[in-house]
Amino acid sequence: MSLPLAVTRGDVADYVETLALVYLVLIFIRIIMTWIPRIPYNRYLAAALKFVSDVTDPYLNLFRRFLRPVRLGPGALDLSPIVATFVLLIVSSIVANIIRGS
Repeated sequence: MSLPLAVTRGDVADYVETLALVYLVLIFIRIIMTWIPRIPYNRYLAAALKFVSDVTDPYLNLFRRFLRPVRLGPGALDLSPIVATFVLLIVSSIVANIIRGS
C-alpha cells in the first residue's frame, strides 16, 4: 500500500515552525526545571530531565557566553533563555518565510 505524499514548500516551512515550537517548549521546561527542586530520585524523571538538559544546554550556552547572570541579592538571574527564545522565534520565522518563498 502506497500513500501519496505531497510535500510542498509550505509543508516544509510548517515543519520548520513546528520544530522551533517543540524546541521552545523544551526551553520552557528547562526554565521550570531550575525553579523546582528535585524531590526524591526517580529514574524515569531523571532520564527525562537529563534529556531536556542535554538538548537545550548547547543552544543556551551560546548565549551564556555573552550574557552573564544578573546579581539579585544572594541569587542570580539567568537571562540567556529569554534572549535565546526571542532569537529562536525570529530566526525560525525568517527561515520559514524564506522556504515558503514569501
